[in-house]
Amino acid sequence: MNTFDSLQQQLRNRETTCERITESYLRQIEQKRHLNVFRSLFSERAMERARVIDKKLSDNSAGPLAGMVIAIKDVINLKDEVTTCGSKILEHFVSPYDAMIVKKLHDADAIIIGKTNMDEFAMGSSTENSAYGVVLNPIDETRVPGGSSGGSAVAVAANLSRTSLGTDTGGSIRQPAAFCGIVGLKPTYGRVSRFGLVAFASSFDQIGPFGSCVRDVAHILQTIAGHDEHDSTSANIPVPKYLEQLTGDVKGLRIGLPKEYFADELDAEIRNAIMQKVELLKQHGAEVKEISLPHTEYTIAVYYILTTAEASSNLARYDGARYGYRSPNAKDLTSMYTKSRSEGFGSEVKRRIMLGTYVLSAGYYDAYYRKAQRVRRLIKQDFDNAFKEVDCLLTPVSPTTAFKFGEKMEDPLQMYLSDIYTVSANLAGIPGLSLPCGNDHQGLPIGLQLLGKQFDEGTILRVGDFLERC
Repeated sequence: MNTFDSLQQQLRNRETTCERITESYLRQIEQKRHLNVFRSLFSERAMERARVIDKKLSDNSAGPLAGMVIAIKDVINLKDEVTTCGSKILEHFVSPYDAMIVKKLHDADAIIIGKTNMDEFAMGSSTENSAYGVVLNPIDETRVPGGSSGGSAVAVAANLSRTSLGTDTGGSIRQPAAFCGIVGLKPTYGRVSRFGLVAFASSFDQIGPFGSCVRDVAHILQTIAGHDEHDSTSANIPVPKYLEQLTGDVKGLRIGLPKEYFADELDAEIRNAIMQKVELLKQHGAEVKEISLPHTEYTIAVYYILTTAEASSNLARYDGARYGYRSPNAKDLTSMYTKSRSEGFGSEVKRRIMLGTYVLSAGYYDAYYRKAQRVRRLIKQDFDNAFKEVDCLLTPVSPTTAFKFGEKMEDPLQMYLSDIYTVSANLAGIPGLSLPCGNDHQGLPIGLQLLGKQFDEGTILRVGDFLERC
């Protein structure tokens, strides 16, 4: 397998250079512009950076990610560059500072090549909600790449960058990874600093990596994980050496199959592909057992009540007064607010703001928001109970493979149900890994999901690495 480890060996042997690697990706990006992956491209900046790192390699002072070309989702701030969040309302917003993960990538000598297209404010499951056009799935260009981190997933799948960063509020890394046939990791809530990430739903959002293999994802996580005093939700818990946990051995591991995730609605081809992997795990000494997560049926309702409530609060700052777009048609303060927001936001964002405002309003707060918070606690308890019996869980990522453009745009509920197997990890704050496990009869990738205990990314990376080798 062509891993970052083998690329590092080539760099050490002087068989290639960072400059040549970066040039190669820039050529690929130019040839595949029609995929609409990038919102911003940093050609000169990336080439200059590559030459600096080549000098460091020559005197053995380069960082652990020397040679790693990475794209980042356009919801993460990069100093002096535009951060649009896929929205017209932030079309010309230039960040005055770097996100913490950007600083860590720079310190490790990664090369940031550009910022990727996405669903507006990370709200969507297909990357059809961007104000800057849809992103095409490179495997079948008539189909969606998944969302909301569709641009970041396609950057890796189409070989436009070695790795990329996305964000996952309800499956926005794991579902596009599955639709594009690559690996995506949502770390534990609090494992990676969100300082410099534009908020959608603050108690759910998490930054995580995409890669073509588990080892590449582990390399990125090793760099970006860790406590950050600038982020009050960042956990001060030691970061283990993830690559050392990729032993290729699953003997003795206890793996649970939640029966609620294998109901009749699951596509038969997806079920069969996953069960083949389950057999492999059994053959190599893993103990696989069925377990139950009894409150699974409430996850979509709870997720959309709580995330829209948080979104309506977080997005209140975009009113034309301080950030982003201000309507030229406003005549007074009130019309500046209403016209700037009406003209600046897209339809899906408006739908979620209105829903969130409703569930937080007087008379409905207890009936919806407070009740949803209580059910979230029960869902978290389901996982706590499950992890007393098993070390990790194995599930599908999505009920279907990648669907056609427009297929679900007129039915928001059907679109929301695309995330039915992924949102629970965000409700519980646990890590989740998506990796390929075969193709359906149309040649479309099928994704498999591994869910772990809080701050135990090592176990799901270990199992994912094993399955990748088989």
